[in-house]
Amino acid sequence: MTTNMTEGRIIPQLTEFTIPLVLGNLFQLTYNAADSVIVGKFVGDEALAAVGTAGPIMNMVILFISGMCMGAGILMSTHYGAKDYDLLRRQISTSMLGGLGFSAVVAILLILFAHPLLELLQVPADIIESAKIYLRIIFVGLIFTFVYNFFSNTLRALGDSKVPLYFLIISAFLNVVGDLFFVLVLEWGVPGSAVATVLSEALCCLFCLIYIKKKVPLLSLGKKWRVFDASLLLRTFNYGITSALQQMCVQLGKICVQTVVNVQGVAFIAAFTAINRVDDFAMTPQQNIAHAATTFMAQNRGAGKIDRMKKGFLSSIILQVIYTTVIAILVFFGSRPIMQLFVSDGSEEVISLGVSYLQLIAFMYFMPSATNIIQGYFRGLGDLKVTLISTILNMSSRFLAAWLMIHVMHGGFECLAWANFAGWIAMLAFQIPMIATRWKKVK
Repeated sequence: MTTNMTEGRIIPQLTEFTIPLVLGNLFQLTYNAADSVIVGKFVGDEALAAVGTAGPIMNMVILFISGMCMGAGILMSTHYGAKDYDLLRRQISTSMLGGLGFSAVVAILLILFAHPLLELLQVPADIIESAKIYLRIIFVGLIFTFVYNFFSNTLRALGDSKVPLYFLIISAFLNVVGDLFFVLVLEWGVPGSAVATVLSEALCCLFCLIYIKKKVPLLSLGKKWRVFDASLLLRTFNYGITSALQQMCVQLGKICVQTVVNVQGVAFIAAFTAINRVDDFAMTPQQNIAHAATTFMAQNRGAGKIDRMKKGFLSSIILQVIYTTVIAILVFFGSRPIMQLFVSDGSEEVISLGVSYLQLIAFMYFMPSATNIIQGYFRGLGDLKVTLISTILNMSSRFLAAWLMIHVMHGGFECLAWANFAGWIAMLAFQIPMIATRWKKVK
């Protein structure tokens, strides 16, 4: 069901839109973990390592596609808010056709160059073949990944965040069932895990198409699915590529920090893996509030309701403060039990390292809540260059600070929290003057 966010009470609209996004992302984090558990438990350490080493390449590609779809979604929100449905339909069909062609070309290139890419990442020789097979099967289904992301972002652009959640749950359930069947019953090992992922996404796309045909008249384009507007594609690409690069910068930044951590020993690496999972769970809702604000502001920008757009931004700040206060208290006081979820009782060193980080980072979570909501504001305005530059500043500052404090100054594990702090400071130093200037100019 589409939702017009250009009228009505603001905070209830933002909250209703945000909750399915939060649930969807938390659900995805949970089932990704379950996926690894099945491979690790029933196939072995080498299989788990093969899937793990393939992860960075797979994540980069998926984040790129997701970013492209997000960029297209901002344009769709603007057209929908302006009630320019003819332009909206042309935008949808053009984005779909362009995305299908792009995904097909990328899939072919990645299938051909999977082995050199894995060699570039210095994947050990004993698992590189398994990792290559896994990647090639995943990339065969890359078009399904695009179609799912495209329709999810399109529905969110039209104000519907619930249905994408339902399809994510269906896909996750099918993926876990497929993993158990192909890995445990048929004993296909690593290829079985990849086949399960591709089939779950393919079925999810089919269900999504059926739903849209029956329930969303605005997306039942019929012959208009073949409409292609080159000028719209160029604009969509400009939006999408900036958003995609931003998503990839975040992943690259994490990989760079991981290289600093990897030379510090097993306990350091284990604690880093655990606290990354905690940060993901803690900060994902902040990002979702910002995404809700983006859709809200893009629709109202399209409708020319600038005052309402600004009120939506201020309302989303209230939601960020409420959520971050709760999560900061939970992480600070629950740091030890949280770490004990990830490691055995005998791993006191890992637990202590994690606790030192979590108790420090807990109240720093207010900083990414600010950076995320400012990012949401600029995405809503369609100014994605600001979000890209601020993300580059964040991740590069974080890596540089981590390298200096840990590698050069030989600091402890808590330096990773201060490295995050340095990244957020750099980000806010750029964002705050930009939003102060833009706030006055937007009319």
